[in-house]
Amino acid sequence: MIRSRIVGTGHYLPEKVLTNVDLEKLMDTTDDWIRQRTGILQRHIAADHEATSDLAAQACSRALADAGAAPDEVDYLICATLTPDHFMPSTACLAQYKTGMKRAAACDVNAACSGFVYSLQLADALIRAGVYKTIVVAGAEMMTSRIDWGKRDTAVLFGDGAGAVVIRGEEGERGILSTYAASDGSASDILIVPAGGSRQTITPENIGECNRAIQMNGRELYKRAVMSFGDAAEQALARAGVGVGDVDLFIPHQANKRIITSAVERIGLPDEKIYLNVDRVANTSAASIPIALDHARSEGKVPDGALLLFAAFGAGLTWASAVVRW
Repeated sequence: MIRSRIVGTGHYLPEKVLTNVDLEKLMDTTDDWIRQRTGILQRHIAADHEATSDLAAQACSRALADAGAAPDEVDYLICATLTPDHFMPSTACLAQYKTGMKRAAACDVNAACSGFVYSLQLADALIRAGVYKTIVVAGAEMMTSRIDWGKRDTAVLFGDGAGAVVIRGEEGERGILSTYAASDGSASDILIVPAGGSRQTITPENIGECNRAIQMNGRELYKRAVMSFGDAAEQALARAGVGVGDVDLFIPHQANKRIITSAVERIGLPDEKIYLNVDRVANTSAASIPIALDHARSEGKVPDGALLLFAAFGAGLTWASAVVRW
């Protein structure tokens, strides 16, 4: 059986770090308030000369180096992002050029924070169908470009960064065992950037009135996130034919420590099987799972043969999951 196996990982975080103490000087908040509600201590901020494609290219190059793969071996690059460089061309096309993936087709996927796992599902299907052999999946975001620094309910949550994986079709039992994705567009207003698209275009006349920052109904989002994390985990485990007790490491979307803790209680996993780095990087949306995966590997927490569970929840609403035998 041909499986889609992750053979390389990489991530990139901008050099600039913004701590909670720094935020105390920008808005009405405190380090203690942020820690208690989110578990976040700091976040990375992209430099003025950096765009999302630059972050993606760095992560992709590192993942290719880790896999021992040359850029021209890549057949396809999928970039999950909700903060593209431009509406067109795609961020994936820009990253493809910057990394030298000359043969690769390239496209973006926008499923918000679930985007990386959505993209993983697409890559898995393309490889198992025999269409392509080597695919790079990246999650890259500049979330701080979409926040209002005067609103602490959203401003304290997000950071910038990118992560990537190299996926190759190989025979054997290791690789992606199952995936699951779902959505509910009826709740699209719970987490939204209202202006900038075709619904609310930005003109010289209304530029001062258009809201181009993230708007969030935190209470409703929390409730739905916990339920959706549970649904995603249960579905992927059932499709893989394994149980919660078989999971060696759960790598969730690093949204918020309180959400993750509540979701883990619902799923029934012990704390020692949960990987968290939200304290160091905050919520990087579609980039969070591949960044966390690369961090976990560097810390020796992903040994050969480990059974990994990914799960994410985001705007749309969307949620998705995957079970991977490392």
